[in-house]
Amino acid sequence: MKLESLPASKEAKARKRVGRGPGSGMGKTATRGENGQLSRSGGSVPAWFQGGQSPLYRRIPKRGFNNARFETKFATINVGQLNKLFNDGDVITPEVLKERGIIKKQLSGIKVLSAGVLDKKLTIKAQRFSTSAVTKIENAGGKAEVI
Repeated sequence: MKLESLPASKEAKARKRVGRGPGSGMGKTATRGENGQLSRSGGSVPAWFQGGQSPLYRRIPKRGFNNARFETKFATINVGQLNKLFNDGDVITPEVLKERGIIKKQLSGIKVLSAGVLDKKLTIKAQRFSTSAVTKIENAGGKAEVI
């Protein structure tokens, strides 16, 4: 094999110059054909376009299961918020939180999370507690009661 018989690299290959007159072999229509959408400027369509026909992804029925409809969502509140909003010895229930406007919706219940500092003795009644929230409540001398 000789050096001059090697195939030309990408860098060495000249780019196709279209629309440069009849002598170039790619003049007049510039390799776009005579007429039609693809011969026009801006005449490109997405790969999945089927000429206005109802597309395949809409003709095939939906399949599978999504649990989002049945998901249990909890209204969350942090012990730091409870520390600011309630006095020492208060009993906190979901109804009290709703009355005071601390939570907007109860959803599937209330979950108490541990963000913030708790230094008041509170009795908190809720549907769920994070483990670190329970330890903070008990360390402050309060109670965490699951409803």
